[in-house]
Parts: sequence; structure tokens; C-alpha cells
Amino acid sequence: MDETGTTLASRLTHLFDVVRRPDGREFSNEEVATAIARHQGVKMSGSYVWYLRTGQRDNPTFRHLSALARFFGVPPAYFFDDETSREVDAELGLLAAMRDAGVRDVALRAAGLSAESLAAVTDVINRFRRLERLPAGPSGDR
Repeated sequence: MDETGTTLASRLTHLFDVVRRPDGREFSNEEVATAIARHQGVKMSGSYVWYLRTGQRDNPTFRHLSALARFFGVPPAYFFDDETSREVDAELGLLAAMRDAGVRDVALRAAGLSAESLAAVTDVINRFRRLERLPAGPSGDR
């Protein structure tokens, strides 16, 4: 398996891990293929999606890649451009964090605060992240 296939497979699998159904469960390969066919008119089977996720197929058509990107709400370049992938992954990390009820509660309470107050809240959070030996958040420690 070449490096491109591995990268495509890992990026697609990452999308399945992070972008979830409204009930919080992971989409199945079949659900993704069916939704793409229904809403975008692009025929794709659940087994083909599985082949892409496992790296057993690593050269999809641009049409299939675009359909997968559209389904998951990412630009097609996510699958082959490292910079785009990093940017999107940072946004997806924030999305995953927002699913956490505690994180969502903090974000909702911070809404409407002044820029100065938000900076102070961010500073406190960054201090706790350092104390708990967690990596810097998406925007890094300030």
C-alpha cells in the first residue's frame, strides 16, 4: 500500500470518527454511501467506502472524493493537501470538543463576554491545561 492510500484511508476514517450522526453515533459505510447516492446522485456502495477506509482502494475518482467531502462538510482538498487537512482537523477538533457537555457549557457561558474577559478565561483554561499536562488548545498557549 502506498503512502497516498494510507493517508486517504486515515483521513477518511478520521472524518468518520469526528463527524457524527445527530444522535452521536458514528455513520456506517452504508449510511454514507446511501446518503451520497440519494442527495448527490453519486453512486457508491458501502463496501466501496469500506475499501477506501481500509486503504484497499486508494485511487477514487474526483467525483467520489468530492461526494465524500461534501457529505462530511470538508473541502475535497482535505484528502490530498496537508495544509488543508491540518486546518480542517483543527476545526474538527473543536467540533469534537463541543460535543462534550462540559466544554459546551463553558462556551455557552462565555458567549457575550468582552474581548478582555474572553482573554482572561482563555488564560485560566491554558493554565489548567498546563497544570494537567495537556497539550495546548487549538490556538496554542498564550
